[in-house]
Amino acid sequence: MNAPKPVPPAEIQQRAAEVHRRLLAFYGMPEWRDPLPALDELVSTILSQNTNDRNRDLAFNNLRARFPTWEAVRDAQPGQVVEAIRIAGLGNQKGPRIQAVLRQISAERGSLDLSFLADLPVAEAMAWLTRFNGVGPKTASIVLVFSLGKPAFPVDTHIYRVTGRIGLRPEKMSVEDAHSYLAAQFPPAEYGPAHLNLIHLGREICHARKPDCPRCPLKDLCDYFQRASAAVGS
Repeated sequence: MNAPKPVPPAEIQQRAAEVHRRLLAFYGMPEWRDPLPALDELVSTILSQNTNDRNRDLAFNNLRARFPTWEAVRDAQPGQVVEAIRIAGLGNQKGPRIQAVLRQISAERGSLDLSFLADLPVAEAMAWLTRFNGVGPKTASIVLVFSLGKPAFPVDTHIYRVTGRIGLRPEKMSVEDAHSYLAAQFPPAEYGPAHLNLIHLGREICHARKPDCPRCPLKDLCDYFQRASAAVGS
């Protein structure tokens, strides 16, 4: 029997609301790139693993230019797919992974169409996507929230780091548990903007090494900053 998911206490939910408010004031309302069909978003997000947005997009565009359909990608020689996506890095892993996902979807559904996921409850859609090798909760959540408009909160390395530092999750909580824990802190309509602005903060200010705390709009809320300030003063 699965253990119940931890639920954030009210004071953490209040902090999350203030974090979201301040990041909107600091960065503005973020915009996701033009929404992609669910299968396109799935492939794009697999390509995004361990690379930046620019290389992800170049690899995705190269793949679509090289092969006219996803069926053509599925049936291509593996080396051709690897070459098309090489700029995204880890092509020898991502290419076979993408082709395997496409083959499995075709075998199970009879076509490469994921629009049916829009009609499933979020938990079922998440479970369906995360069965595939290389598709974890983050990748599935991105497909659900940005392609299908379903309430899911993706947690990447930036969000995991930032939320740990500012006290929006327990320090030792796993990335997997952080998805549902953080989702419980924001209204579903705010999932996309909160996700994007937390990533923005992690990339620009709350770096893994040497975070630029003086520039951060959240420093007075941040557990990490308070501890660091106390250590300097002691």
